[in-house]
Amino acid sequence: MFVCRSEMNKTQLLTAGSLLSLVLLTIHIVDDIVRGWDSAGMLNMIGISVMAVLLYGATVLRERLTGLLMMLFVGFSAAAMPVIHLRSARINEIAQASGGYFFIWTLWALGVIGIFVMILAIHSILERRRGRSAE
Repeated sequence: MFVCRSEMNKTQLLTAGSLLSLVLLTIHIVDDIVRGWDSAGMLNMIGISVMAVLLYGATVLRERLTGLLMMLFVGFSAAAMPVIHLRSARINEIAQASGGYFFIWTLWALGVIGIFVMILAIHSILERRRGRSAE
């Protein structure tokens, strides 16, 4: 009984972390558009579609390998944002501009939660694989 609860809690944590990462990613992308680093054209429809599919994976497919792989991708995407942006030569200028605190905080939150989601997803995938080989 304890193992089931632990597994359920881990799945819930993974789902919640993935959902939070998706929310933070959307906030970050919108911030990039507002700052003029990205355009608000039709290409964003592809991004919206991808986010919708990842949302489906994190909620409906969360118990399946497909869902776990999608959540691993969400975690990787979230963890990649600080790597991409914090290496910019203009990061100090961005941090001191209006909204800079929130921008930097979002990067930190994405990095921490993204790594957490990746760890949980990899652990769940490996656990699932071990369970299959034991059968």
